[in-house]
Amino acid sequence: MQQGRKMDQSSPEKLILVTREPNGIAYVTINRPKSLNSLTKPMMTDLARAFKELDCDDSVRVVILSGSGRAFCSGVDLTAAEDVFKGDVKDVEKDPVAQMERCRRPIIGAISGFAVTAGFEMALACDIIVATKGAKFMDTHARFGIFPSWGLSQKLSRIIGPNRARQVSLTAMPVTAEQAERWGLVNHLVEEGDLLKKAQEIAEAIIKNNQDLVLRYKSVINDGFKLDLGQALKLEKERAHEYYDTMTKEQFKKMQAYISGRSSKKPSSKL
Repeated sequence: MQQGRKMDQSSPEKLILVTREPNGIAYVTINRPKSLNSLTKPMMTDLARAFKELDCDDSVRVVILSGSGRAFCSGVDLTAAEDVFKGDVKDVEKDPVAQMERCRRPIIGAISGFAVTAGFEMALACDIIVATKGAKFMDTHARFGIFPSWGLSQKLSRIIGPNRARQVSLTAMPVTAEQAERWGLVNHLVEEGDLLKKAQEIAEAIIKNNQDLVLRYKSVINDGFKLDLGQALKLEKERAHEYYDTMTKEQFKKMQAYISGRSSKKPSSKL
């Protein structure tokens, strides 16, 4: 990975690393490998700030989230549980999952090792998940008496089905990456050394497309998923009309030329 310009970090040890590449890919790395990337309160704040700032950066097209060392994220550091769970649990400005959900840029989760509880919830906040063959997902809320607040109790059942989600969460047993792929939770399963390569490959494919429509498409998929099918289809129609109503004749001509192959130029941010 090339070195990009780094975001200012509030953690002196730089436990959350952010780099931006000239091609539009930004990397967010949880960097506390000796503690299996367990999250402290300052780290959670830094993660939230990172995603908020990346969302506001028009040079960023795609974000890749990963963890350094042997784990993606082993959850919240429970040595400071009261400090973490009381008060700020409602503060979206310091909530990394809330900021990931608000981020308009596509987020690719590059999962290696364990994604446990809060780490599992951050994985679920990604738009696309690439995992290594040895990765494991685990929900330990019930084991440790922690009530979920980053979406695991609601999102997982919508992805893998309620029966499977109940088994995962109530038993606190790990789910292998192979099983997660079969259940539709993981998009791609790769060897350890190919994790970032595959994530970058997906990011580059996204970057080649019309960026205005990429953002709009992610938004309509995510917003529509919260609705029943009838309301979601209505939402799609409304946003399609809104999109086309703002297009000029010149933009329609460019679209037609691009589709027919008469234009060799890439489409602009809005055709």
